[in-house]
Amino acid sequence: MAPMRPVDVAAQTEPSTPQSRETVFDIQGLKASYGSNVAVKGVDLEIYRNLVTAVIGPSGCGKSTFIRCLNRMNDEVPGFRQEGKILYHGIDLYGDGVDQIEVRRRIGMVFQRPNPFPKTIYDNVAWAPRILGLKKDLDERVEKALKGAALWDEVKDRLKKSALALSGGQQQRLCIARAIAIEPEVLLLDEPASALDPIATASIEELMHDLKTDYTLVIVTHNMQQAARVADRTAFFSLDVDESGQGAGVLVEYDETGKLFTAPSDKRTEDYVTGRFG
Repeated sequence: MAPMRPVDVAAQTEPSTPQSRETVFDIQGLKASYGSNVAVKGVDLEIYRNLVTAVIGPSGCGKSTFIRCLNRMNDEVPGFRQEGKILYHGIDLYGDGVDQIEVRRRIGMVFQRPNPFPKTIYDNVAWAPRILGLKKDLDERVEKALKGAALWDEVKDRLKKSALALSGGQQQRLCIARAIAIEPEVLLLDEPASALDPIATASIEELMHDLKTDYTLVIVTHNMQQAARVADRTAFFSLDVDESGQGAGVLVEYDETGKLFTAPSDKRTEDYVTGRFG
């Protein structure tokens, strides 16, 4: 197949240089393994506040493992082991005494496929606040979250109806509302639009632009055009195969999205974004 043309990159209007942004995550020498299988290794990067950071790369290069390390979601996987440091505002997320529940309250996650609970729309959004004892002004909290997810106007007259009756795109925005109902600082999105049609995908992308005013977003996507449209900064991961044939994900390049797509500093990045590899 002939190589694709370089991805068109939308102009970024937000300042995204390290000098202009507060560091939220400082990741140092991250290595993540499942048993004897190394998923990612040697990852060093900083993620900045109120930006959308995209993680791209071929299948199997550890993109999902990487972002799940950021809120300790991998802890539930048998045999998982993490080495190196992930500092969140200077605090080692894997340090002694760190509360996993508090980590996940501050760092929310939205998964690839919409996964609303078999409950009402209202109860989906109210679920986490209730669990955490945040019951004061719950109606206002639910409304604020639904407005934040650009869903309020579509569902305000059917809050007591089942969430499962919503369309796929609405369900994904409901899952975003559910995540922001407890007011996290960070939202991790693992291919949030891959199961959606183009119209619903456009709604999710527009929502991400709006959300970064209040949140720091990290998105895994297999869609390079999507990364170009929504991300301020992009990290390209690739698969490094050793002499024994064992592969592990490695961070090849991390830069402002426009530069990474139009003037990458690594040949592997150039090959990937132009379609010659991956």
